[in-house]
Amino acid sequence: MMVEIASHKPLAMTSDHPTNDHQTKRGGNKLESIELARKIVNAIADKKGSNIILLDLRSISLLADYFVICSGESERQVKAIVNEIAEKIKEEGIRPLHIEGDPSSGWVLVDYGSIIVHVFSPIMRGYYQLEKLWSDATVVVRMQ
Repeated sequence: MMVEIASHKPLAMTSDHPTNDHQTKRGGNKLESIELARKIVNAIADKKGSNIILLDLRSISLLADYFVICSGESERQVKAIVNEIAEKIKEEGIRPLHIEGDPSSGWVLVDYGSIIVHVFSPIMRGYYQLEKLWSDATVVVRMQ
């Protein structure tokens, strides 16, 4: 957001709150949702997350543009995946709007507004079956 002040020079407004348009620290350029989603997928792959899927929800839901769903084989790996995502995306000047859940519960949700990330233990992923629930979504990426 730009604001004019008395000298008529534009002043970039800053906020401690993240925005859904993914404004980055590099000159105010916007990171597109798909670019952010791909960075999240790469962060998960870096921590050896398994069964990674990126779903495009834009044509079927207003909830988010994309879901990223993956599994971590242990509580420790789920935590490492969530931390890696947060660290890599923070490098872009973007912080999550909300993080819910705990690695010990088997499901952590990371909300970036237009992208929602679900990191599951295999048991909880099988129980909730989000891919089945969102089966009308277009699969953008699937990594085993």
